[in-house]
Amino acid sequence: MGAGHSHGTALESAPRASERTSIILASIVGVVLFLTLVGAAVVWPQDADELGTWPTAAEGSRWVTAEIIGPASSGVEGEYGALIRGEEDQGEVILLGTGDPALEIRTGDVIRALELPDGYLVFADFERGSPLLILAIAYVLVVLAVARWRGLGALLGLVAAFGVVILFTIPALFAGGDPLIVGLVTGSGALFVLLYLAHGPNARTTTAYLGTLAGLMITAALAWWAVGASRLTGIWNEEGVHLEFWYRGVSLEGLVLCGIILAGLGVLNDVTITQASAVWELRAVRPDMSRWELFRRGMRVGRDHIASTVYTIAFAYVGAALPTIMMVSLYSQSLGVTLTSAEFAEEVVRTLVGSIGLVLAVPLTTAIGALVVGRHAIRDEDVAEAAVEGADGEGLDPARASDAGPG
Repeated sequence: MGAGHSHGTALESAPRASERTSIILASIVGVVLFLTLVGAAVVWPQDADELGTWPTAAEGSRWVTAEIIGPASSGVEGEYGALIRGEEDQGEVILLGTGDPALEIRTGDVIRALELPDGYLVFADFERGSPLLILAIAYVLVVLAVARWRGLGALLGLVAAFGVVILFTIPALFAGGDPLIVGLVTGSGALFVLLYLAHGPNARTTTAYLGTLAGLMITAALAWWAVGASRLTGIWNEEGVHLEFWYRGVSLEGLVLCGIILAGLGVLNDVTITQASAVWELRAVRPDMSRWELFRRGMRVGRDHIASTVYTIAFAYVGAALPTIMMVSLYSQSLGVTLTSAEFAEEVVRTLVGSIGLVLAVPLTTAIGALVVGRHAIRDEDVAEAAVEGADGEGLDPARASDAGPG
């Protein structure tokens, strides 16, 4: 058969890095993990147990889950009768009005309420546990059905990554840790767990990991400059005001910086793993391709991915901030003033900084992949297999196979 077919069958599976290349990659990852552990030790919260929590209920009151059974037997307009979950045998409890006409309470609603010492209930929120649990189960089943073991690894990695955020990032920020170091350590550690659990410990995954780290470093440097230059103080939202009041040691500007660093990790990881896979597949189809040709063709895929992710990030922000956008649009001011106002500036900076890091991560990951899986970086047995198939007249041409061996 022709040479075109040989390139598709000679290396059916993705090419593997040579032993020397694997050792180099493992050494680089080892250095990254060492620096990550050093950074974690520097900002590790020594007194995390002393932070405490806010009391959410006054003395003598408690939080309960209740089901609305209809208008209250008292006949007072705006009051409802409810049964506390687990205590239905005690009969009706009166739920006071919500205080907000927009909150329509209907018979059968399950709510979260505060039971006062006098026995009355005060509405807090609707109970959403059941629908959210259904969605979560559906999500897990769909991922496992489509992605199978890779999907399971991704889900486990996601749980572990959120564990890093909850057990390290948040306590470290509360303890006054440097937000730049906290953000970089969180990103490096979470990405390591996510990528290797989802995609396995191999050279292709390491390529994506190193490319993502490069984008993360660029994002962190730009975020550090942009937050200071744009005077993003972080006090323009309710959560920031509460943190400023209760925890004087927390830097709200630092929280903005750390948030920008972490915000784009998901999209950044998506781009880099796609680029690494593209380079590997190109190498499998065309073992004779030079590193420069691999980079050039890989960037064709990368440019399409860049174009799609740029507006993906933008529309993700528009969807999340739609109420704010509608509110600000009511004011008679120019677009420039609106976009640079406190309500928008933080998200504009987040979007632009994250996009720059994402765009630059594409050529960096592609270049790393081309170096790792170049003609002199695949194992001898892969080349030997290709040469044997070529000798049978169905594989890679032996002359080209010899060119593809290690240098």
